[in-house]
Amino acid sequence: MARGGFNGFGGGANMQQLMRQAQKMQQDMEKAQAELGQTQLEVSAGGGMVVCTVTGLKEMVSIKINPEIVDPEDVEMLEDTVLAAVREAMAKAEELYNSKMGAIAGGMGGLL
Repeated sequence: MARGGFNGFGGGANMQQLMRQAQKMQQDMEKAQAELGQTQLEVSAGGGMVVCTVTGLKEMVSIKINPEIVDPEDVEMLEDTVLAAVREAMAKAEELYNSKMGAIAGGMGGLL
């Protein structure tokens, strides 16, 4: 066996420390996921005519459409506006998720 312990971990004491760090990271991740599930992001498109709300876990909660934007002659514009709101909301949720979870994973040297 190489000097310094099994596979460079340095023996039992360091392995126990590594296990404690992993358990703490798991607890931190569970807490962050719960917080992300409670966080709601609201994004609008079309000058506020379409509002999309999602959680930090990228689950759509609601979509509100101002009746003024509904034009039977131009359904495509409404579809595009709804799509823009949903895409932006999901992008913001992804950014928040990566920021929160990345901070936790960074504490373990990026093992995730």
